[in-house]
Amino acid sequence: MPKTVLVSGGAGFIGSHVTVELSQAGYDVVIADNMSNCDETNYEGVCRILGRKLPLVKMDFCDSAAVGRLFADYHIDAVIHFAAFKAVGESVSEPLKYYRNNLESFLNIVEEAKRQGGCNILFSSSATVYGVAEKLPVTEQTPRQPATSPYGNTKQICEDVLRDSVHAYKGVRGIALRYFNPIGAHPSALIGELPRGVPNNLVPFITQTAIGKRECLSVFGNDYDTPDGTCLRDYIDIVDLAKAHVCAVSRMLDGRMKEDYEIFNIGTGRPVSVLELINSFEKVNGLKLNWKFAPRRAGDVPAIWADTSLANSELGWKAERSVDETLAAAWAWEKHIAGRN
Repeated sequence: MPKTVLVSGGAGFIGSHVTVELSQAGYDVVIADNMSNCDETNYEGVCRILGRKLPLVKMDFCDSAAVGRLFADYHIDAVIHFAAFKAVGESVSEPLKYYRNNLESFLNIVEEAKRQGGCNILFSSSATVYGVAEKLPVTEQTPRQPATSPYGNTKQICEDVLRDSVHAYKGVRGIALRYFNPIGAHPSALIGELPRGVPNNLVPFITQTAIGKRECLSVFGNDYDTPDGTCLRDYIDIVDLAKAHVCAVSRMLDGRMKEDYEIFNIGTGRPVSVLELINSFEKVNGLKLNWKFAPRRAGDVPAIWADTSLANSELGWKAERSVDETLAAAWAWEKHIAGRN
C-alpha cells in the first residue's frame, strides 16, 4: 500500500517539483494550497509530467478546522510544509502578516499531528538561519545567528516548534531541511519558478531580463570581500533539491532516523558568485544580458555555502546537476511561459 504524503503549498515552485519526485518514487501525494502566491500553472504542469491528475485541495493552513478536515479525508503518513510567505523585504515592512501566517499554519499542522497520535513532519527551512556565519562552509552544527528579517525568524521559530513538539508528543517525528538557493526548473520546462510581480530571486530576474520583461538586471554590490566583489551563494538545482525530500521522507517512513528530530543542509557545497552565475547563463544560452552594478542591498550576507557531508552520508543524497544545466532549464521554462501567454 503506497504511503500518502501531504504537500502544503504544493502548487508553488518548490512544492510542485517535490510533488513530481515523490509521485515518481511511488508515493501518493495530496497537494493543498490556498493559491495566494501562485496560480494553477505548476499544478497543471505536474499533472502533465505525471500523466494523471493529483488531488488539489484549496484551503488555508491557518484555518485549523480545514486542517482537521484534510487529515480526516486522507490517511496522511507524512507532511511536507511549504505553505508560507517568503519575501524577505515584505516581511520587514509587514512583520505581523509573516508571523501570523507562517507560524499559525505550521502550528496547526503540528497540532493535528499530535491529535492524530503522531505523524512525520518535514519542515522547509532555510540557510537564512545561519545569518553571517563566522566560518564557512556552514555545517548543521554552525550556530544559528539572530535572524535579519521576520521571514528568517519564522524559519528559526518553526524549527524550534518542531524540535520541542517531537520531544513532547509521542509519535511526532521531524526533519528540517535547510535549503540554500534553489534555482532552475524541471527539464520538461512544464514547471518552474513563477513569481508574482517583480521577482525577489536572482534567476527569475535574469530570465525575465533576457526575455525582455525587465529592462535591466541590478547586481547589488561589487565591493564585497569575495574574489570578484559580488556575493557568493550555494545555488542548488530545484530537481536535486526535490530529490532530497524523497530521501528524507523515506528515511522517516522506513524508520531509519537516528533521532526523532534531525536537521540537514541541502546545497551543493560549491560557492558561485552573482557574476559567475550571470556569465554562465549568457554562455550556456548564447545571450547577452543587460545588467549593471547597484549599491549593496540591506540584509544581504556576503557569502554562504553548505557543508553537505551529513546529507550525503545519512540521506544517501547528493546534488548532481551542474549550474549550466540548471540555467538552461530556467531559460527553457521562461520561454515556455512567454509562449503560453
